Amino acid sequence: MRILLSALIYGLFLLPLTACQAETEAVYEAGTHYEVLPQPVPTSDPTKIEVAEVFWYGCGHCFSFEPLVSEWKNQLPEDVVFIGVPAIWAPVMELHARAYYTAKALKALDKVHLPVFEAMNLQKKKLETEKEIEAIFVANGVSAEQFAKVFNSWGIGQQAKLSQVKQRGYRTQGTPELVVNGKYRISSRMTGGHEAMLKVASYLIEQERKADQ
Repeated sequence: MRILLSALIYGLFLLPLTACQAETEAVYEAGTHYEVLPQPVPTSDPTKIEVAEVFWYGCGHCFSFEPLVSEWKNQLPEDVVFIGVPAIWAPVMELHARAYYTAKALKALDKVHLPVFEAMNLQKKKLETEKEIEAIFVANGVSAEQFAKVFNSWGIGQQAKLSQVKQRGYRTQGTPELVVNGKYRISSRMTGGHEAMLKVASYLIEQERKADQ
């Protein structure tokens, strides 16, 4: 009886440990949980492992994903760099991409990123004009003059064009999507959910790290 009781107690303690090990050692498969891109897309910094998020400010799924991905990216190690890639498949989306790159250039992304999301998803604004976007920047501490100068600059236009080039290379099918090191595309349709997307991304980061050793 004592032996049976000891075995039962041992089993109860072993069960959570086994579950944790299973999650840690989870193996994700190409073609099932992520897509291997036929042609790798050049990354922004070849010395680091890059995670790119393809998103659109008007996408409700991206808005829901934002708190999760924001917390996750803040915990990434130093050898990983996270970048945003605004999706553009309609003319108005170029304005939204310019808004992102303008905020980044003005070092105001922390102030403006969420308000733009909220304007489109909570306030149901379409942000179809430069003036509408300018109003959000001004409300969050950026002068109208600063905004107009950067928003309409050649450099911001080039970044928007590069975003489209990357989007094609990523074989983007919707938003949000993650691309690890320009090689692997991850979507919620493949993983089954937003949290799972981040788990697959973490797995692929580790695989890339091992490959470089």
